[in-house]
Amino acid sequence: MLCLDEQSPDIAAGVHINRDTDDVGAGDQGLMFGYATDETEECMPLTVVLAHKLNQKVADLRRSGEFWWARPDTKTQVTCEYCFSRGACVPRRVHTVVVSVQHSEKITLKELRAEVTAKVIRTVIPADYLDDKTIVHINPCGNFILGGPQVDAGLTGRKIIVDTYGGWGAHGGGAFSGKDFTKVDRSAAYAARWVAKSLVKAGLCRRCLVQVSYAIGVAEPISITLFDYGTATRSHSELVSIVKKNFDLRPGKIVRDLNLRNPIYQQTSTYGHFGRDIFPWEVPKQLVID
Repeated sequence: MLCLDEQSPDIAAGVHINRDTDDVGAGDQGLMFGYATDETEECMPLTVVLAHKLNQKVADLRRSGEFWWARPDTKTQVTCEYCFSRGACVPRRVHTVVVSVQHSEKITLKELRAEVTAKVIRTVIPADYLDDKTIVHINPCGNFILGGPQVDAGLTGRKIIVDTYGGWGAHGGGAFSGKDFTKVDRSAAYAARWVAKSLVKAGLCRRCLVQVSYAIGVAEPISITLFDYGTATRSHSELVSIVKKNFDLRPGKIVRDLNLRNPIYQQTSTYGHFGRDIFPWEVPKQLVID
Protein backbone atom coordinates (compact mmCIF):
# COMPACT_ATOMS: atom_id res chain seq x y z
CA MET A 1 0.00 0.00 0.00
CA LEU A 2 1.33 3.45 -0.91
CA CYS A 3 0.64 6.04 1.75
CA LEU A 4 1.40 9.70 1.07
CA ASP A 5 1.74 11.89 4.15
CA GLU A 6 1.68 15.31 2.52
CA GLN A 7 -1.59 17.12 3.14
CA SER A 8 -2.88 20.14 1.26
CA PRO A 9 -4.74 22.92 3.10
CA ASP A 10 -7.95 21.75 1.42
CA ILE A 11 -7.59 18.25 2.88
CA ALA A 12 -6.74 19.58 6.35
CA ALA A 13 -9.80 21.86 6.22
CA GLY A 14 -12.01 18.95 5.21
CA VAL A 15 -11.03 17.10 8.38
CA HIS A 16 -12.13 19.84 10.81
CA ILE A 17 -14.14 22.72 9.33
CA ASN A 18 -17.92 22.75 9.90
CA ARG A 19 -17.77 19.45 11.81
CA ASP A 20 -18.87 18.66 15.34
CA THR A 21 -15.96 17.89 17.68
CA ASP A 22 -17.21 14.32 18.14
CA ASP A 23 -17.39 13.84 14.38
CA VAL A 24 -14.02 15.25 13.34
CA GLY A 25 -12.53 13.25 10.50
CA ALA A 26 -9.35 11.22 10.82
CA GLY A 27 -6.32 13.38 10.04
CA ASP A 28 -4.76 10.69 7.88
CA GLN A 29 -5.25 7.20 6.53
CA GLY A 30 -3.56 4.23 8.15
CA LEU A 31 -3.68 1.18 10.40
CA MET A 32 -3.32 1.23 14.17
CA PHE A 33 -2.90 -1.75 16.49
CA GLY A 34 -3.47 -2.49 20.17
CA TYR A 35 -2.28 -5.63 21.94
CA ALA A 36 -2.90 -7.25 25.31
CA THR A 37 -1.90 -10.54 26.93
CA ASP A 38 -2.68 -12.03 30.32
CA GLU A 39 0.92 -13.17 30.93
CA THR A 40 1.50 -10.21 33.27
CA GLU A 41 -0.71 -8.14 35.56
CA GLU A 42 -0.17 -5.19 33.22
CA CYS A 43 -1.47 -7.26 30.29
CA MET A 44 1.84 -6.62 28.56
CA PRO A 45 4.49 -9.04 27.26
CA LEU A 46 6.89 -10.01 30.05
CA THR A 47 9.88 -9.23 27.82
CA VAL A 48 9.04 -5.55 27.43
CA VAL A 49 7.84 -5.17 31.04
CA LEU A 50 11.19 -6.38 32.35
CA ALA A 51 13.17 -4.30 29.84
CA HIS A 52 11.41 -1.10 30.92
CA LYS A 53 11.80 -1.93 34.62
CA LEU A 54 15.53 -2.52 34.19
CA ASN A 55 15.92 0.91 32.60
CA GLN A 56 13.83 2.52 35.31
CA LYS A 57 15.82 0.86 38.08
CA VAL A 58 19.12 2.13 36.66
CA ALA A 59 17.65 5.64 36.39
CA ASP A 60 16.37 5.52 40.00
CA LEU A 61 19.76 4.44 41.31
CA ARG A 62 21.49 7.13 39.27
CA ARG A 63 19.18 9.86 40.55
CA SER A 64 19.51 8.70 44.16
CA GLY A 65 23.29 8.88 43.92
CA GLU A 66 23.84 5.18 44.62
CA PHE A 67 25.01 4.73 41.04
CA TRP A 68 27.20 7.84 41.21
CA TRP A 69 29.03 6.63 38.15
CA ALA A 70 25.99 6.21 35.88
CA ARG A 71 25.07 8.61 33.09
CA PRO A 72 21.63 9.12 31.47
CA ASP A 73 22.02 6.93 28.36
CA THR A 74 20.94 3.32 29.04
CA LYS A 75 19.70 0.45 26.88
CA THR A 76 18.10 -2.84 27.89
CA GLN A 77 16.80 -5.95 26.17
CA VAL A 78 15.23 -9.11 27.57
CA THR A 79 14.69 -12.41 25.78
CA CYS A 80 12.36 -15.00 27.33
CA GLU A 81 11.53 -18.60 26.56
CA TYR A 82 7.79 -19.20 26.15
CA CYS A 83 5.38 -22.04 25.76
CA PHE A 84 1.94 -21.58 24.25
CA SER A 85 -1.22 -22.92 25.87
CA ARG A 86 -4.10 -22.91 23.39
CA GLY A 87 -2.85 -19.66 21.93
CA ALA A 88 -1.99 -17.95 25.22
CA CYS A 89 1.61 -16.95 26.00
CA VAL A 90 3.19 -18.50 29.09
CA PRO A 91 6.73 -17.27 29.91
CA ARG A 92 8.96 -20.00 31.31
CA ARG A 93 12.33 -18.38 31.96
CA VAL A 94 14.55 -15.46 31.03
CA HIS A 95 16.99 -16.61 28.38
CA THR A 96 19.13 -13.47 27.90
CA VAL A 97 19.47 -10.05 29.51
CA VAL A 98 21.34 -7.18 27.87
CA VAL A 99 22.05 -3.97 29.80
CA SER A 100 24.26 -1.12 28.57
CA VAL A 101 24.85 1.85 30.88
CA GLN A 102 26.72 5.02 30.04
CA HIS A 103 29.23 5.60 32.82
CA SER A 104 32.02 7.70 34.31
CA GLU A 105 35.57 6.83 33.41
CA LYS A 106 36.21 6.51 37.16
CA ILE A 107 34.60 3.05 37.44
CA THR A 108 35.98 -0.16 35.98
CA LEU A 109 33.90 -2.48 33.84
CA LYS A 110 34.31 -5.22 36.43
CA GLU A 111 32.87 -2.98 39.18
CA LEU A 112 30.08 -1.73 36.93
CA ARG A 113 29.04 -5.23 35.91
CA ALA A 114 28.97 -6.41 39.52
CA GLU A 115 26.83 -3.42 40.58
CA VAL A 116 24.34 -3.83 37.73
CA THR A 117 24.04 -7.57 38.31
CA ALA A 118 23.41 -7.26 42.05
CA LYS A 119 21.36 -4.07 42.24
CA VAL A 120 19.47 -4.08 38.95
CA ILE A 121 19.12 -7.50 37.34
CA ARG A 122 18.78 -9.51 40.57
CA THR A 123 16.30 -7.05 42.08
CA VAL A 124 14.12 -6.43 39.01
CA ILE A 125 13.83 -9.89 37.44
CA PRO A 126 11.98 -12.40 39.65
CA ALA A 127 14.26 -15.21 40.77
CA ASP A 128 11.86 -17.81 39.35
CA TYR A 129 12.75 -16.64 35.84
CA LEU A 130 16.53 -16.77 36.34
CA ASP A 131 18.66 -19.91 36.34
CA ASP A 132 22.26 -20.93 35.77
CA LYS A 133 21.66 -20.97 32.00
CA THR A 134 20.49 -17.34 31.82
CA ILE A 135 22.90 -15.33 29.68
CA VAL A 136 23.77 -11.84 30.90
CA HIS A 137 25.53 -9.18 28.83
CA ILE A 138 26.40 -5.95 30.66
CA ASN A 139 28.10 -3.31 28.52
CA PRO A 140 29.10 -6.02 26.04
CA CYS A 141 30.88 -3.49 23.81
CA GLY A 142 33.16 -2.45 26.69
CA ASN A 143 33.44 1.12 27.94
CA PHE A 144 30.40 3.33 27.29
CA ILE A 145 31.56 6.78 28.39
CA LEU A 146 30.19 9.00 25.62
CA GLY A 147 26.44 8.73 25.03
CA GLY A 148 23.24 10.51 24.10
CA PRO A 149 22.81 12.65 20.97
CA GLN A 150 26.49 13.53 21.04
CA VAL A 151 27.33 10.10 19.62
CA ASP A 152 24.05 8.55 18.46
CA ALA A 153 21.43 10.96 17.16
CA GLY A 154 18.43 9.83 15.14
CA LEU A 155 14.96 10.84 14.03
CA THR A 156 12.36 11.82 16.62
CA GLY A 157 9.79 9.12 17.17
CA ARG A 158 11.70 6.25 15.63
CA LYS A 159 11.42 3.97 18.69
CA ILE A 160 8.02 2.63 17.73
CA ILE A 161 8.60 -0.92 18.99
CA VAL A 162 10.02 -0.11 22.42
CA ASP A 163 7.23 2.49 22.78
CA THR A 164 4.62 -0.25 22.22
CA TYR A 165 4.91 -4.01 22.81
CA GLY A 166 8.54 -4.90 22.21
CA GLY A 167 7.87 -6.67 18.92
CA TRP A 168 4.76 -8.58 20.02
CA GLY A 169 1.45 -8.05 18.26
CA ALA A 170 1.82 -5.66 15.33
CA HIS A 171 2.51 -2.03 14.52
CA GLY A 172 1.05 0.15 11.79
CA GLY A 173 4.30 2.11 11.39
CA GLY A 174 3.25 5.51 12.72
CA ALA A 175 5.38 6.94 15.53
CA PHE A 176 3.82 8.64 18.56
CA SER A 177 6.46 11.19 19.49
CA GLY A 178 6.09 14.64 18.02
CA LYS A 179 2.37 14.21 17.28
CA ASP A 180 -0.52 15.71 19.21
CA PHE A 181 -3.62 13.89 20.39
CA THR A 182 -5.61 14.64 17.23
CA LYS A 183 -3.42 12.35 15.12
CA VAL A 184 -4.87 8.85 14.84
CA ASP A 185 -1.35 7.42 14.67
CA ARG A 186 -1.28 8.21 18.36
CA SER A 187 -4.86 8.46 19.63
CA ALA A 188 -6.23 5.41 17.80
CA ALA A 189 -3.25 3.30 18.91
CA TYR A 190 -4.11 4.26 22.49
CA ALA A 191 -7.76 3.41 21.88
CA ALA A 192 -6.90 0.05 20.32
CA ARG A 193 -4.82 -0.83 23.39
CA TRP A 194 -7.78 0.24 25.59
CA VAL A 195 -10.04 -2.12 23.66
CA ALA A 196 -7.59 -5.04 23.77
CA LYS A 197 -6.85 -4.70 27.48
CA SER A 198 -10.55 -4.35 28.32
CA LEU A 199 -11.34 -7.59 26.48
CA VAL A 200 -8.54 -9.48 28.24
CA LYS A 201 -9.38 -8.11 31.70
CA ALA A 202 -13.04 -9.03 31.15
CA GLY A 203 -11.99 -12.65 30.56
CA LEU A 204 -13.28 -12.65 26.99
CA CYS A 205 -9.87 -13.76 25.70
CA ARG A 206 -6.41 -14.36 27.11
CA ARG A 207 -4.59 -12.60 24.30
CA CYS A 208 -5.86 -10.07 21.80
CA LEU A 209 -4.70 -7.93 18.88
CA VAL A 210 -7.01 -5.14 17.75
CA GLN A 211 -6.57 -3.50 14.35
CA VAL A 212 -8.38 -0.26 13.47
CA SER A 213 -8.07 1.48 10.11
CA TYR A 214 -9.05 4.98 9.01
CA ALA A 215 -9.51 7.02 5.84
CA ILE A 216 -8.53 10.68 5.86
CA GLY A 217 -11.46 12.97 6.58
CA VAL A 218 -13.74 10.10 7.63
CA ALA A 219 -14.66 9.88 11.31
CA GLU A 220 -15.83 6.29 11.56
CA PRO A 221 -13.14 3.60 11.27
CA ILE A 222 -13.34 1.83 7.94
CA SER A 223 -12.53 -1.49 9.64
CA ILE A 224 -12.21 -3.04 13.08
CA THR A 225 -10.51 -6.43 13.20
CA LEU A 226 -9.79 -8.67 16.19
CA PHE A 227 -7.30 -11.52 16.51
CA ASP A 228 -7.80 -13.67 19.63
CA TYR A 229 -5.22 -16.39 18.79
CA GLY A 230 -7.78 -19.07 19.69
CA THR A 231 -8.08 -17.88 23.30
CA ALA A 232 -11.56 -16.31 23.17
CA THR A 233 -14.58 -17.48 25.15
CA ARG A 234 -16.93 -15.97 22.53
CA SER A 235 -17.09 -16.19 18.75
CA HIS A 236 -15.24 -13.67 16.61
CA SER A 237 -18.47 -12.01 15.50
CA GLU A 238 -19.62 -11.71 19.12
CA LEU A 239 -16.32 -10.06 20.10
CA VAL A 240 -16.59 -7.54 17.27
CA SER A 241 -20.18 -6.80 18.29
CA ILE A 242 -19.09 -6.25 21.92
CA VAL A 243 -16.37 -3.83 20.79
CA LYS A 244 -18.76 -1.83 18.60
CA LYS A 245 -21.31 -1.69 21.40
CA ASN A 246 -18.85 -0.47 24.04
CA PHE A 247 -16.36 1.72 22.16
CA ASP A 248 -16.82 4.73 19.90
CA LEU A 249 -13.60 4.83 17.87
CA ARG A 250 -14.19 8.10 16.06
CA PRO A 251 -11.12 10.34 16.61
CA GLY A 252 -13.09 13.07 18.38
CA LYS A 253 -14.69 10.60 20.77
CA ILE A 254 -11.35 8.95 21.51
CA VAL A 255 -9.93 12.34 22.54
CA ARG A 256 -12.90 12.95 24.83
CA ASP A 257 -13.21 9.45 26.33
CA LEU A 258 -9.49 9.13 27.10
CA ASN A 259 -9.05 12.75 28.22
CA LEU A 260 -6.26 13.22 25.72
CA ARG A 261 -6.32 17.00 26.11
CA ASN A 262 -4.72 16.58 29.53
CA PRO A 263 -0.95 17.31 29.62
CA ILE A 264 0.21 13.72 30.19
CA TYR A 265 2.60 13.27 27.31
CA GLN A 266 5.91 13.90 29.04
CA GLN A 267 5.28 10.72 31.03
CA THR A 268 4.98 8.72 27.82
CA SER A 269 8.50 9.69 26.72
CA THR A 270 10.14 7.08 28.95
CA TYR A 271 9.34 3.45 29.82
CA GLY A 272 6.77 2.98 27.06
CA HIS A 273 3.27 4.22 26.31
CA PHE A 274 1.52 1.10 27.59
CA GLY A 275 1.43 -1.05 30.70
CA ARG A 276 1.33 1.72 33.32
CA ASP A 277 -1.93 2.62 35.04
CA ILE A 278 -1.09 6.34 35.07
CA PHE A 279 -2.61 6.53 31.58
CA PRO A 280 -6.39 6.49 30.95
CA TRP A 281 -6.15 3.91 28.15
CA GLU A 282 -4.70 1.49 30.71
CA VAL A 283 -7.88 1.54 32.82
CA PRO A 284 -10.06 -1.31 31.49
CA LYS A 285 -13.59 -0.34 30.57
CA GLN A 286 -16.44 -2.14 32.27
CA LEU A 287 -18.01 -3.81 29.27
CA VAL A 288 -21.69 -4.26 28.57
CA ILE A 289 -21.68 -7.78 27.14
CA ASP A 290 -25.29 -8.97 26.92
